[in-house]
Amino acid sequence: MTAAFTFPGQGSQAVGMGKALADAFPVAKVVFDEVDSALGEKLTAIIWDGPGETLQLTENAQPALMAVSIATLRVLESEAGFSVGRNAAFVAGHSLGEYSALAAAGSLTVSDTARLLRTRGLAMQKAVPVGAGAMAALLGLDYEAAVAVANEAAQGQVCQAANDNGGGQVVVSGDKAAVDRAVEIAKTKGAKRAMLLPVSAPFHCKLMQPAADAMAEALSGVTIKAPAAPLVSNVLASAITDPDEIRRRLVEQVTGTVRWRESVAYMAGLGVTRFFEIGAGKVLSGLVKRIADGAVGVSVSGPNDIAAAKDALAASA
Repeated sequence: MTAAFTFPGQGSQAVGMGKALADAFPVAKVVFDEVDSALGEKLTAIIWDGPGETLQLTENAQPALMAVSIATLRVLESEAGFSVGRNAAFVAGHSLGEYSALAAAGSLTVSDTARLLRTRGLAMQKAVPVGAGAMAALLGLDYEAAVAVANEAAQGQVCQAANDNGGGQVVVSGDKAAVDRAVEIAKTKGAKRAMLLPVSAPFHCKLMQPAADAMAEALSGVTIKAPAAPLVSNVLASAITDPDEIRRRLVEQVTGTVRWRESVAYMAGLGVTRFFEIGAGKVLSGLVKRIADGAVGVSVSGPNDIAAAKDALAASA
């Protein structure tokens, strides 16, 4: 198998995402109904009708993006013959997308995943007072250089690499003053651009420890099964299948670096040539070609993408 199924993270959300699929395919609508039922509210109304500021709230964006990803996968299964167990060498997701990947692989139920992501979003938002933390994108620096910038900027505060996205794109996260310093230092170290990101909390750094504790508790009460295809863990950049280890790594992920560049390189090194990005946006597909020479990213987010995805899957068989 030369295909991997990947799932997008926060930032890919947009009002109206998934609606065309749900209108066209009953199997997609079922997923949205299940998520609404699990949360006890009409998240679907926010996803499809907005307002955008409400959808962008971390507690909404995280389960919403998962719902769109799984709805898209259900259409691929019913219309294009996709099967995680049969066709995917690996599943992987960027940050919250790791939960989508586990739901896709049957490791978590969709309902449990929705509730976990609601808990995760709320806990991440509560972990740090608004304005106390920040995140910044450092463009044009490799990972090692970005880590050096973060270490220099910390000065006794928290500043660490949060996302190693690949293609010279590293995000740092931590205390606001430290991240501000990192932006200025990066400019002197050869970064093409260094800019603060419009996020509500400093994700994937030590300041998120209260959220990690909340997720340890939430995950302890949920059944996790072995996935139908190995999960490439964000914090390990290698494959795991043991449910207890999956649980542990999901907790570590809250404060740890999303090692996306290494994860894609790991899968490519083991023969993956097509990376199907299942759900909203095209962020991961754009990163693939900058990380793995010769690999192809295939974005699947709407009804018009289904036939092309089917052809791409056949080519990867």
